[in-house]
Amino acid sequence: MDDSVVYAEPAEKAVLGALIPSEATVGQIVRGSILECAPDLALHEAARRMSVARVSSILVVEDDVPVGIWTERDALAIDFDHPDSFNRPIGDAMSAPVRTVTRDLGLQELAIRFRDEHMRHYLVVDEHGRRCGIVTQTDVVLNQGIEHYLKLRKLDSIIKGSLQPLPESALLGEAVRQMRRAAQDAVVVAYDDGEYGILTERDLTRLVAERAGNRAVGALASRPLLTVSEDASLYHVRCMLSDRRVRHVGVMRRDGSLADLVSFADILSGMELVYVHELQHALRERDLALNASQRNLHLAEKVIDSSLEGILITDEKARIISVNPAFTRLTGYPPEEVIGRNPSLLNSGRQGPAFYKDMWVQLSAEGQWQGEIWNRRKSGELYPELLTITAIKDRDGTLTNYAAVFSDISQLKENEAHIRHLAYFDPLTGLPNRRLLEDRLQVALAHAHRNRNRAAVLFIDLDRFKRINDSLGHEVGDQLLMEVARRLRGCLREDDTVARMGGDEFIVVLSDLTDPDDAAHTATRIIESLRRPVLVDAHELTVTTSIGISIYPDDSCEPVELIKNADTAMYRAKDEGRNAFQLYQPAMNARSVEHLALESALHRALAREELRLHFQPLVDIGTQRTVAAEALLRWQHPELGLLPPADFIPMAEETGLIVPIGEWVLRSACLQHARWREAGRGEWRMLVNISARQFRHDGFTAMVARVIADTGMPAAHLTLELTESMLMEASERTLGVLTGLRALGVRLALDDFGTGYSSLAYLKRFPIDELKIDRLFIRDIDRNDNDAAIAEAIIKLAHSLGLRVVAEGVETAAQLDILARHGCDLAQGFHFGKPADAAQLRDTPTTATPTATSAG
Repeated sequence: MDDSVVYAEPAEKAVLGALIPSEATVGQIVRGSILECAPDLALHEAARRMSVARVSSILVVEDDVPVGIWTERDALAIDFDHPDSFNRPIGDAMSAPVRTVTRDLGLQELAIRFRDEHMRHYLVVDEHGRRCGIVTQTDVVLNQGIEHYLKLRKLDSIIKGSLQPLPESALLGEAVRQMRRAAQDAVVVAYDDGEYGILTERDLTRLVAERAGNRAVGALASRPLLTVSEDASLYHVRCMLSDRRVRHVGVMRRDGSLADLVSFADILSGMELVYVHELQHALRERDLALNASQRNLHLAEKVIDSSLEGILITDEKARIISVNPAFTRLTGYPPEEVIGRNPSLLNSGRQGPAFYKDMWVQLSAEGQWQGEIWNRRKSGELYPELLTITAIKDRDGTLTNYAAVFSDISQLKENEAHIRHLAYFDPLTGLPNRRLLEDRLQVALAHAHRNRNRAAVLFIDLDRFKRINDSLGHEVGDQLLMEVARRLRGCLREDDTVARMGGDEFIVVLSDLTDPDDAAHTATRIIESLRRPVLVDAHELTVTTSIGISIYPDDSCEPVELIKNADTAMYRAKDEGRNAFQLYQPAMNARSVEHLALESALHRALAREELRLHFQPLVDIGTQRTVAAEALLRWQHPELGLLPPADFIPMAEETGLIVPIGEWVLRSACLQHARWREAGRGEWRMLVNISARQFRHDGFTAMVARVIADTGMPAAHLTLELTESMLMEASERTLGVLTGLRALGVRLALDDFGTGYSSLAYLKRFPIDELKIDRLFIRDIDRNDNDAAIAEAIIKLAHSLGLRVVAEGVETAAQLDILARHGCDLAQGFHFGKPADAAQLRDTPTTATPTATSAG
């Protein structure tokens, strides 16, 4: 750790020095490229080059010697009333001499120079005076690594309150003069319709490049102005500026009026170095109260020596005093090579200063830190580990030791990466699958919104592909699909996305379109490309395709709606004769009226006792005996008959009806279990699905406790099924709810495992008992090696964490046999029985009897 930044004296500084690399320097953040020109270059041409390169300055060089610099700030000196000003040589308008800093200058010292010298750009040079790049205030704000500080500071702490908007009729020259007088880098434009726009120094540079005349600012400003509430934190504003790639954001008062403009420069000046000094003072004060005495840790040496996890003990000055055998096995260092040394010998260099700052803040505040980190073995090999650091104090509260416990999670990371690759890419074609498509589509829509362009979704379905599959076999069909995927990629640009949705359906996402006709032209290319014959195993196959197109934002702004609309348009193309494309039309969405009627009926379903529970058995693969049943909701609609949950659960989630419906399901399932106990089947467990909205509802844990008490349900026989999406936030509330449920004695299962986004490392944090492998990975397990590999990896991962595994969607004996070989614990699916009402399930023999395989 660099001595120029003191975090604590003496113990904390020693530990921090062992964990945190040296302070970041200018050389680590500077960009290597420099835009340069000669002194005789015209100002408008210099401005044009800056706009093309998207930089804020140009270095003026003569005979390879920097003689000046012209920045966006210097554009304020141009007289826009006289167009001849644009033709002046840059040597007449540049700032000189050029201020320089060295590569090894620390970022904190650079921030002080920016503040004291009122500069916004420095030329960076090495120890020989050679030019290395340009560093700006923005670079400092983005690389300070003080996110925790910015989160504590509110935006209102840096508001100046001197905003003077210009009317849209004001001329450009007036705007420039106001910016020059007030030393501002931007001016707000107030429009007659109540909206605001902004004109910045970067805009002026662009106007210089265009040699624009003295026009009204209303036609030149960018609108609408990006705004944020005055209650927001500086961290939120910094992230917004960085994510949106802008330099200014408007601050709105609580009454809806515009208070001020905030920029990167304001954040830098607001930061100062107050936070660092306050932290140093607080830590020094605490260290003065510490006692110099040190006591030996009373640890059970036999437990430490037999632990499979590496354990390292240091004194209060971070000197290693003890390691266990597992430490030597994991790192390669024997005790005699590390005793008395600092733990920094394990540093990998993979983590940056911000990571360790956050670690130290938590360790100081809570006395413990846990997380994933990269370290280095004696051999030089880097490896990931799960690390827990604990500060140990004596009875007087004096810090005496630090204890670090870690385990090598290399295999866990490899399994995680392997599963994620298989779960996000189609194993046959190598194309993104539905889940990765959703991410790509979100990014494309955000990009189109930011650039005020269009995007398109193309839903592609191969005509009569099933006939080829059925007549020539799946192997020929698979080879045809791989060729189709290759041709689709060849029809698209590098930034476009093509994904396989399953079967013979593909979706294409086209970004940055200026006109819907662009999507139509792409669809035409695809149709023509796929129409060419394909030779597979001596079979010459001709494939036609039907394509539906939806346009953002014309047809919808929502990703799901765009896909649905493209699907609707695709079926229209099929109806029109196939081998063609159709654009979506809002009138084609005729189901909207039906949807509203269904929602109205759902509001009355609970009161009218139209909801039903069906049950599907779970079978112990080893004993082939039924050991549990999952409660599955159905709706006995008075007109439409028995409806599956897919037809109404999403609607219940959207309207909030899922909360009372979920409580009814839980209570009814517990009452049914009471009837099973009376019939002698009390050993069965009852599994009940919990929705995300129900899980997040206040009082959820209390509701579960109330139902258990009211129904007399043995808590150990009740398992609640959660989804990965519920655990994604990994918040303290989530952990609190799960801990509360476990305190009731309820078991917890993670449903549809492998289809979500949550980190596998969370499995060690949350109190989960079971993993349920999604039917997506079971369906083709006997025909697809990748699906079999996913299932095997999940089973091994779960067992290594002490979790039980349930396979969903088991339909054949072949699937069951593969799962048995991989050590899967329980199975559920049509192979053992379809979901049925309680009376039918009661008649099911205790020993599972396979039923005929059925799709669905």
